[in-house]
Amino acid sequence: MTTYIIIVSYNGMKWLEKCLNSCGDYNVIVVDNASTDNSVSFIKKQYSQITLLEQKANLGFGQANNLGITYALNKGADYVFLLNQDAYLKSNTISELIKVHKNNSEYAILSPIQLNGEGNKLDRNFSKYLKYDYNNFFHFDAITKNLSEIYLVPFVNAASWLIPKNTLLKVGGFDPLFFHYGEDDNYCQRLRYHKLKVGIVPHTFVMHDREFEQKGIDTKTSKYKEWMYKLNWANVNLNNHSEAIKQRIKELKNSRINYLLKFNLGGVKQCNTEMQLIKSISKRINKSRNTNKTLGKHYI
Repeated sequence: MTTYIIIVSYNGMKWLEKCLNSCGDYNVIVVDNASTDNSVSFIKKQYSQITLLEQKANLGFGQANNLGITYALNKGADYVFLLNQDAYLKSNTISELIKVHKNNSEYAILSPIQLNGEGNKLDRNFSKYLKYDYNNFFHFDAITKNLSEIYLVPFVNAASWLIPKNTLLKVGGFDPLFFHYGEDDNYCQRLRYHKLKVGIVPHTFVMHDREFEQKGIDTKTSKYKEWMYKLNWANVNLNNHSEAIKQRIKELKNSRINYLLKFNLGGVKQCNTEMQLIKSISKRINKSRNTNKTLGKHYI
């Protein structure tokens, strides 16, 4: 089976050598999001066998991966494996995932277990995806040393996804509605809508070297509100998104009146800004929902 590893790089010099060395003899595509460190020159000099797709601007995680996915499919890929620049493969990870997928072809995505960068603990954030409420068999099976081949989960982050060609032809790539963060949530939402499965394979591993990094969107910013609105309202499993938007606008209008009565002009401005934000993203959210409710090779 032809498999391509796709890595999106952005100023990742402190991880790249270890990440790329872990890829072994697989076909590797690096999509560089206009790094300003030495990433591009380093790859050209040390890894000339790698396909490097240089970008003139930062496209974000999802759209950069879409470029790599499109390239891989055009080259005849049966599988793509999305690997974060700060993650390192074990030697048999991909081959074992493919074996499991052949026996469980109903799964649209398979992920290995993510360990921390040293490989001596479970990655902290990854542990959330296997919590009891999502799969109430895994912990008991782990304690009794009777692990199953695969565990169904509603979501796993895209730091190490094996995606078969059939999934990409059915559902497509990442929605460009999301620039960075939320792309993988949205993708898993779409899979659930189309009755496709996401699974974690417990005897396969990657090391995700992010334990001490500060990642995420500042919850006090307008970017965070925009991200939350997109994540919730673009969820195709949510049927009443239009009512949710109307309700939020109603709440903001009521808050604006209260701020006016208190002569709180800062509060009024904040409400106006948030209503403008909602207005600016509503059309894109509607377009996203209409697209993602259909099957097709979207975005790639």
